[in-house]
Amino acid sequence: MIKKYKYQPQKRSRSWVSSIFEHRRRLSKTFKTSPSLKRYYQEVFDECYQYAVKQASIETGLPVEHFPNISPFSKEETLDFDFLPQDD
Repeated sequence: MIKKYKYQPQKRSRSWVSSIFEHRRRLSKTFKTSPSLKRYYQEVFDECYQYAVKQASIETGLPVEHFPNISPFSKEETLDFDFLPQDD
């Protein structure tokens, strides 16, 4: 979702922001009840980014090559409730 938000600014909606917030809330809650999952998140972040690129490509219709090979968002930004990507 955060990828769609960055790469399709003309389609941004409150619903997208709400979805990003909700997923971050769920992760925060899960990490509090199972701290080992936060460590696991750190380990698989780059791999998960590759899956997210593919999903974003499918959802947006943009080619996979349109997205960076490495996440433009840090692990911390991805979980930060206040972070939203800015337009380039």
